[in-house]
Amino acid sequence: MDLRYSDADIAFRASARNWLSSNVPSHRRPAHGPEAARFDRDWQRKLFEHGWAGVAWPKEYGGLGLSGLQQVIWYEELARARAPHHINTTYVALMHAGPTLIARGTDAQKAFHLPRILSGESLWCQGFSEPGAGSDLAALTTRGVIEGDEIVVNGAKMWTTDARYADYQELLIRTEPGSERHKGLTWVICDMSLPGIEVKPVRTMMMDAHVNMVFYENVRIPLANVVGEVGKGWSTALATLSFERGLGFIGDQLELAERVERAIELAGKVRTETGKYAIEDESIAQRLAALKADTMAIRAMTLAEIAESDRTGVPGPNGSVMKLMVTATHKALSELAGDLLGWEFLEFDGDRGAHPWTYDYLWSWVFSIAGGTNEIQREIIADRLLNLPKAR
Repeated sequence: MDLRYSDADIAFRASARNWLSSNVPSHRRPAHGPEAARFDRDWQRKLFEHGWAGVAWPKEYGGLGLSGLQQVIWYEELARARAPHHINTTYVALMHAGPTLIARGTDAQKAFHLPRILSGESLWCQGFSEPGAGSDLAALTTRGVIEGDEIVVNGAKMWTTDARYADYQELLIRTEPGSERHKGLTWVICDMSLPGIEVKPVRTMMMDAHVNMVFYENVRIPLANVVGEVGKGWSTALATLSFERGLGFIGDQLELAERVERAIELAGKVRTETGKYAIEDESIAQRLAALKADTMAIRAMTLAEIAESDRTGVPGPNGSVMKLMVTATHKALSELAGDLLGWEFLEFDGDRGAHPWTYDYLWSWVFSIAGGTNEIQREIIADRLLNLPKAR
């Protein structure tokens, strides 16, 4: 990857910055509920109508087909403009369901779903984790029995983000009787309006219910909705997870750098008990410097991951290293913001949501679990990058 900005890159940044300066929503995104989903749909539709949807998608599938470096530029400009990015109800559709369909889907699946994802017409959720198979995804038990040209699904999924507002779900089920672990799984597109699906909200520490349990009772899904092959779903799921852990977090990775700048700005405004500005405190200055260095390292890792994806078409296991780094930096930044804000950091209103820094802190704990826990990421790094013996 050539890290020098070409004239085209410079022109693209200027165009993106100019458009965002005039089009970023003037009001804050609702904290949760159907209003938040409507906000996200409207923003995605606006991006689509103005030609900014799917910057990382190939042109043949309706995206912009940008270079890896231009993708970074786009997300940097989103962060700079404090614009909404994909850590919302459009995230699953845009950042791993869509890319998975591009990589593994049939022509019919691509033709139907990809335009609807890009325009914001279709929201997706992920049906992977279960009550007894969260971090250990291979232990899932939700089963599917093939009857004619349908798969009849029974079971339950847990921690399904925004299931109440999703139109479709990427669903991983066990279709081979008696199979264990990674064998006998199938990745299917599940229409969330099908009979037999029940969604029950789970209230979180953010006082919202963006995660849910989903129950399936004799849900009939067409065999045509299988992505990849029946019984070979683990391979498709690994592709999905690679997008989620790698390129799926680009927006958040690059937004961290902008948040560090906001923390530096905050430290120059608040005073410590000594009466000095917080940024004049040596320990706080050192923490800010370390965070800035970490975000610079994350940016370098992001560029390397994009180069790998450009070369192979699918992000590699290095995404697990990046996810660990992002999670640790996110948490350290949020804790520093708490030290700077003091009692203000503890203000919380269940209707309006938390202080932005407080909400980020609560989400920092979610990031240590979502997309695979930190412990799972270390297992992946040990196994696929370091070739260490598997843990018993």
